Amino acid sequence: MRLTLKRPDDWHLHLRDGAAMAAVVGHSAAQFARAIIMPNLKPALATTAAALDYRRRILAALPADTAFEPLMTLYLTDNTSAAEIHAARESAQVHAVKLYPAGATTNADAGVSAIENTYPALEAMQALGLPLLVHAEVTDPQVDIFDREAVFIERILAPLTQRLPALKIVLEHITTRQGVEFVSASADNIAGTLTAHHLLLNRNALFAGGLRPHHYCLPVLKREQHRQALLEAATSGSAKFFLGTDSAPHPRSAKESACGCAGLYTAHAAMELYAEAFEQAGALDKLEAFASFHGADFYGLPRNQGEIVLEKSAWQVPDTYPLAGEELVPMRAGETLSWKLRTPAHAD
Repeated sequence: MRLTLKRPDDWHLHLRDGAAMAAVVGHSAAQFARAIIMPNLKPALATTAAALDYRRRILAALPADTAFEPLMTLYLTDNTSAAEIHAARESAQVHAVKLYPAGATTNADAGVSAIENTYPALEAMQALGLPLLVHAEVTDPQVDIFDREAVFIERILAPLTQRLPALKIVLEHITTRQGVEFVSASADNIAGTLTAHHLLLNRNALFAGGLRPHHYCLPVLKREQHRQALLEAATSGSAKFFLGTDSAPHPRSAKESACGCAGLYTAHAAMELYAEAFEQAGALDKLEAFASFHGADFYGLPRNQGEIVLEKSAWQVPDTYPLAGEELVPMRAGETLSWKLRTPAHAD
């Protein structure tokens, strides 16, 4: 069995920098034509100049004969100015601005402390049509970690859409039924991305046979009822939902530690994992639009013309991949996947 799809895009990707970035970028380039690149480096990519410098480093690290376009983002801070937003739009290389609540996830210490501080930047973004990408979790210690997305939507995101009704917003890596319902009920300028790991795993995966640090991510995995809601959204055919892996490389030592890092690495087999989820839902016919069309349409970019082929062919995921002198443990390490990515030239 084979699926031929227009070449997909990844609308939420972490590549890190330096040797670590060079070690992983080839995985994404083999699967996707373009990717929205997250700006949570150290230091954060809070200016257009910094984002464009990072873009040049990514292009220089790509494997030979690779066609892959990094779509850059700015890191929103309390001090981001309207002038910086105009510079980002004029660059034609910065395609969105990322909102991290301060302290919400990896390298989010420089994030937004109060949404009111960002209104000048957000107003400029609304006027220019530059999307806001949202990590939707409150950092209030009184809020249970499994409720942080729903509370963020209620306290911050819903009021923001009323204040700035034309602002383009992507609710990234949705993990809850409340997130799906918010996007579904909103206007067409509100969309959401869905990860393969949140489509395939519920929170039991964190504790299957013991504590599983390589299944720890933020937003954290949720109950089965929420996973089902995500899967229904992904396979619904709605143009408001599209692919965003949130693939996040961390060295094994940083995951298997007393205070492990959040993030799953899925770039090695992204489309294979999504195919598995869609097959489980009996909706393989909906995969191409989700992976290849909806995101491009939302961002106002042309759909890709190339193709990929997914073949029903079992293969074993390596236990680890190299990562800048350390080891990276991928999702499904040592396990067998039933789908395999082929290029059209190798699909005979």
